[in-house]
Amino acid sequence: MTAQTTNATGAVRTGPARPAARLTLVLASLGFFLITLDILIVNVALTTMGRELGGSTSGLQWVIDAYTLVFASLLLFAGNLSDRLGAKRAIGWGIVGFLIASVACALAPSLGALIAARAVQGAAAAVMLPASMALIREAFPDARERAHALGIWAVGGAVAGAVGPVLGGLLTTLDWRLVFAINLPVCAAMLVMLVRVGASVRRPSRFDAAGQVLALLALGGLVFGLIEGGATGFGSWPVVLALTVAAGALVGFLVVEARGRHPMMPLDLFRSSGVRIALGVGFAFMVGNFGSVFVLSLFLQQHLGLPPLAAGLVFLPSAAFSIVGNIVSGSLANRFGARLPIIAGLTTMALGLAVMVVCAPLGSVAAVAVCTILTGTGGSVAMPPATAVVLASVPAERSGTASAVFNTFRQVGGAVAIAVFGAFLADRGHFVEGVQVSFVVAAAVLVTAAVAAIRIRTA
Repeated sequence: MTAQTTNATGAVRTGPARPAARLTLVLASLGFFLITLDILIVNVALTTMGRELGGSTSGLQWVIDAYTLVFASLLLFAGNLSDRLGAKRAIGWGIVGFLIASVACALAPSLGALIAARAVQGAAAAVMLPASMALIREAFPDARERAHALGIWAVGGAVAGAVGPVLGGLLTTLDWRLVFAINLPVCAAMLVMLVRVGASVRRPSRFDAAGQVLALLALGGLVFGLIEGGATGFGSWPVVLALTVAAGALVGFLVVEARGRHPMMPLDLFRSSGVRIALGVGFAFMVGNFGSVFVLSLFLQQHLGLPPLAAGLVFLPSAAFSIVGNIVSGSLANRFGARLPIIAGLTTMALGLAVMVVCAPLGSVAAVAVCTILTGTGGSVAMPPATAVVLASVPAERSGTASAVFNTFRQVGGAVAIAVFGAFLADRGHFVEGVQVSFVVAAAVLVTAAVAAIRIRTA
């Protein structure tokens, strides 16, 4: 890894990355690892949690979506917070909050308490993520070096995505509470590293309180309506009310962001076609990736009857492919531009989902493994260049806000996918058909994003 420095005459030169930059990259990658791990490690443990704590399929969906919903809702505020406090201080607050929430999850006496602790965990994750990306932007100002750094940063998420189900299955075999206790040493190591990271620039800005409240209402109403609609029917008055509130809050949010003096999601960010396309790519990726892990975890355990550890091991073959994909994605983007790896990656993910649509009635574990290899590889190739497109499309002082908007779209994609796919799986008598419908929908979203990515400029 190399990094640019400026000599006394002001000329820019390239040389080996400073130890501080490498340490910053390790810290940011660990943060992304932890955030992603705590979505995927829980999937394999859901069935065991349900047996011990009680709860329906919709209750188990909330164990996932309480995290992703709050995460998505607060990311815009967190991006603003990262700019205001400085990325170093913001990520420090997030790490401490994540540690405390993980302890609460591990000690939860009931499903309701677990869901509440997961919501707090999601809030802490929201603070950590845009700060980690802003730290990389600060440590690697050169666009080419930043592309490689983002590829390595994404390895943290790829490793979590690959080992999460396996680790979750192993720990659940011992005690499902260990899937949260495993976070504690990682948080402690990150706090030690943070001490050696240099101070970040602080850019004072005001908090958009109205926008934040409306964002919470919009996303909360949407996810609640989708989850409860799948369980009780979309004609029930709580579901209709929730979806109505979501629609009204979304309209109100857009009005506030357009007219407000200090919007947390400046709408002028969307003037860039690159940003708009990358946001769609991030949304589609999460629909295909997190949605498929959720569905396949239930398919393996509740339909095929595999124990948690065996179910987790089915995801293992995708590990090496995902890690390699993230590592080479930066080189591919530098050589061919961002467009090619994004389109190829999304198309590969859609192909993996098509495998499961065809093979789901066969109950084949091998087909599940092939599906995860293709979705994992495709996603790992597509996401780093999509992230780079976002950061390259905005000025440096707005990197925290832009990364927050990007990851908001990603997390909304994951939360909506779990809510919608959970509704498709609610009828136990037509479980396989629910799996097929889920993956047809996900593949269609991915293909749509791939077609849109054709318009990404390669220069």
